[in-house]
Amino acid sequence: MNTLFVYPNAKLIAGVDEVGRGPLCGDVVTAAVILDPKKPISGLADSKKLTEKKREMLFDVIKENALAWCVARASVAEIDQLNILHATMLAMQRAIAGLSIQPDFVLVDGNQAPAFGIATQTVVKGDSLVAEISAASILAKVTRDREMIELDKQYPQYGLAQHKGYPTKAHMDAITLHGVNQHYRTSFAPVRKLLK
Repeated sequence: MNTLFVYPNAKLIAGVDEVGRGPLCGDVVTAAVILDPKKPISGLADSKKLTEKKREMLFDVIKENALAWCVARASVAEIDQLNILHATMLAMQRAIAGLSIQPDFVLVDGNQAPAFGIATQTVVKGDSLVAEISAASILAKVTRDREMIELDKQYPQYGLAQHKGYPTKAHMDAITLHGVNQHYRTSFAPVRKLLK
């Protein structure tokens, strides 16, 4: 994996990714990471393609070895107010703003990026192609998965530890049976339909 998409004079490149656009509940979580070229991290890949154990291990390695990192979010209330796309962009801006070092170039997974006030490029499948984005995807995914596991302890009837809030059949059945709570995104069609 290498950083192919480099702004000519960029010294500090931040990768940005999000996790949790599709689930019916919980925050959308983003991360921004500036890696240290002197401390390369092996095993970085798209977080979805790694085992949970490998993600958990890399989570700590990234935090210890990156030049800077930040995990940010947009809340369920913000998702419902703004819509998921705008809430995700806001969370990405928060992740970049929260870095202890200001990057001079930002690479964002996907095909849409917010305005950071810094030169930015989107990279489709960036979480598989760019080490900085892979690192961001791992921080965001481990953070959100842990939050879903914690929520599962409070609301075991929904099975959140298994499906992480995504609209699986088991999850839809659980919502139909138990209704929704304040952690659900009421602007999402399956939830809205149930509330009617």
